Amino acid sequence: MNPVVKNILAVVLGLFIGGIVNTAIVMISGSIIPPPEGTDLKTMEGLLAAMPLMEPKHFLMPFLAHALGTLVGAFIAVKIAANNKMTFAMVIGCCFLVGGIMNIVMLPSPLWFTIVDLLLAYIPMAYFGGTIVSRKNK
Repeated sequence: MNPVVKNILAVVLGLFIGGIVNTAIVMISGSIIPPPEGTDLKTMEGLLAAMPLMEPKHFLMPFLAHALGTLVGAFIAVKIAANNKMTFAMVIGCCFLVGGIMNIVMLPSPLWFTIVDLLLAYIPMAYFGGTIVSRKNK
């Protein structure tokens, strides 16, 4: 397969599959850690209204969704990419980071979560996803 096509496919599939992982974790999070009583997390308005009621435990699953989605996306991209594999892991990390920033702008969260999420869930996880593949191939 043409290396350019392969690299484009790596990014597209990395973002798509990473997004699926992220969404799946967010979708099941309410059954693992129930939201505060009387909140409706199905709409943006409901999320905004529930945010002051959230305890630290309620931020665990969103963090895992962001971190694992990025990790899996980077892993997939590195497995598929024809060359410059770590660059493609970092592209996935940067794309997910932009999504995380957009999410924080739309849905303000506590400062501690914003810092932890932006600093630990995206670029480090993309790097880790890239290095997992590199270590396996040695």
